[in-house]
Amino acid sequence: MTLSLLDIMRTSAVIPVIAIDDPEHAVPLAKALVAGGIRVLEVTLRTQHGLGAIKAMTSVEGAIVGVGTLTMPEEFAAARDAGAVFGVSPGLTPALIAAAKSSGLPLLPGVMTPSEVMIAREQGFKQLKLFPAVPAGGVGMLNGIGGPLPDVTFCPTGGISIETAPQFLKLKNVACVGGSWLTPKDLIANGEWDQITALARAASALRA
Repeated sequence: MTLSLLDIMRTSAVIPVIAIDDPEHAVPLAKALVAGGIRVLEVTLRTQHGLGAIKAMTSVEGAIVGVGTLTMPEEFAAARDAGAVFGVSPGLTPALIAAAKSSGLPLLPGVMTPSEVMIAREQGFKQLKLFPAVPAGGVGMLNGIGGPLPDVTFCPTGGISIETAPQFLKLKNVACVGGSWLTPKDLIANGEWDQITALARAASALRA
């Protein structure tokens, strides 16, 4: 069964923003997150190992692997071919819109202002990433947008922590949040997978 982008967003309270520096870490990291109840994984293209990590992580049972930091049209097909089932971008341009539609990869595009939300909605995107969420106005901005644009659902990302995430998750127009606190570089580098699983469990509990 193919999950819709909204289904994917509602699967995990938090979507971890993952940057892989060592390809050997990809599978154990995915297993650690899934074990803690975090199944939706956004692997960014911020490092040269992004596409390889996506391909490796798709072998982990229960993982729903997507690609993050999509900024160039040609990245869409490459990510899809690596096994990504959704994409995330920091913004939205005409070229990215065309690439998303031609590749068939469901896209969660980044927006920061009401005008950008309206432009994205006009192009058929009703699931959006408020980015960077805290500098963009955070909870107050999302509350404000929710009035005139109630049919748009957000995954706010950028500056959110496990302490502030519940404030976002209780909003009607928020399905999940994005965060990098689930994948600290030091824990990954040292292979402390049990600690990452514990962070994932704590994040999973935020939904309740």
